[in-house]
Amino acid sequence: MSEVRIIGLDGIPEVRPGDDIAAFILEAASKQDLTLESGDIIVITQKVISKAEGRIVDLDDVEPGRFATDYAEQWEKDARLVETVLRESARIVRMDHGVMICETKHGLICANAGVDSSNVEKLGTVTLLPEDPDESANEVRQKIEEATGASPAVIITDTFGRPWREGHVNFAIGVAGMLPIVDYAGEFDPAGYEIKVTQMAVADELAAASELMHGKLSRTPVAVIRGYEYPAGSGTADELLRDPERDMFR
Repeated sequence: MSEVRIIGLDGIPEVRPGDDIAAFILEAASKQDLTLESGDIIVITQKVISKAEGRIVDLDDVEPGRFATDYAEQWEKDARLVETVLRESARIVRMDHGVMICETKHGLICANAGVDSSNVEKLGTVTLLPEDPDESANEVRQKIEEATGASPAVIITDTFGRPWREGHVNFAIGVAGMLPIVDYAGEFDPAGYEIKVTQMAVADELAAASELMHGKLSRTPVAVIRGYEYPAGSGTADELLRDPERDMFR
């Protein structure tokens, strides 16, 4: 492995409920004369998956409860948005200065339980995370494999903040066709030192790299990473979640 390429797929149209993301990917790749290959990693932003799956909420349809209303008044928030976040949360990890850090029903810990009002087609609507991002990734992978005969890996990403560093980074929330972690424990470095515990979250590294092509405003929700020899297998993004018993910060 001497070169890794990240190829943005242009021309993905505005996604609406019921759309076939795999078909959009194949069409965009064809227009760029790009033949998808086994060993490619197709990285897709969560937003288009959520739209295709109808994970869209019109805030006019949301009736906020007392807690959401009081919190919204205190921090000058939209009570309907706060109520939507609460509905998508398994628990609230931290609420301070108008910021809600939540654990989603998937086990992800992120701001606003992944509820997002950016890059939506209509003001006053928000998107929710996919119900099962791993299954969403697997569905796209299977359709592409059936259409092309190639067996790529698929990663679905979302943008998270980080507790101890400024700036946001794309993380993997759905994985299919690859193992999300490479475990170096038991191997030896060039000096002969046996590595004890090092595990690299390669699915997150690939997700972060893909954002260089996705961009927040460039409307390029799909990228193809080529040249990285990922560990193939039936992995899931759940493997990236730390067991609460080993979490020193909960």
